[in-house]
Amino acid sequence: MGFLDFLKGKKKLRCPNCGCEGAKQSKDGTIRCPNRSCPYFDLSLASTPTPANWTPGSQPASGLRRWRGSFVPSQPITIRYRNFQNQERVFTGDAGATVRKKNHLVATVAPTGAKITLSRDRIQNLGEVENALPRKVESGQPWPSPRECQVLGYHKKHGTTSSLYQKIRAKYPNW
Repeated sequence: MGFLDFLKGKKKLRCPNCGCEGAKQSKDGTIRCPNRSCPYFDLSLASTPTPANWTPGSQPASGLRRWRGSFVPSQPITIRYRNFQNQERVFTGDAGATVRKKNHLVATVAPTGAKITLSRDRIQNLGEVENALPRKVESGQPWPSPRECQVLGYHKKHGTTSSLYQKIRAKYPNW
């Protein structure tokens, strides 16, 4: 972007919401989009006249689409979840990509492949879900000491190895 772009005419922008080409940015920084389904829609940029029976959301957004995909979990697991509005939701996630973080589970769900965070308190079938998740430590085996956790984490993060790391990995192969 040059200082005198306004003299030459700006290049066509993409809308940050829907990805449609032909969006324009005003001097105050607001985005105006030609896509009728976009929240930044501006009638003056529309290339075709508005049909009489058109309602917002009746036409699909053109250009890039967010969270669309055909993600298929390699180890599918069904999670029944009751959200904060007390609505029952059912998610199909990948058990291999689901991770426990404190009192939550972070799961990659179908069909979009998006990662969502679910509170363990609200998961209706928590026993089934936790049994399907991969375990870092075998049942009955003690957890690694803080020093062992530090060594495991360091070498995993940096992709390095040492003799101490090899010994600890022999004790905890799934870590």
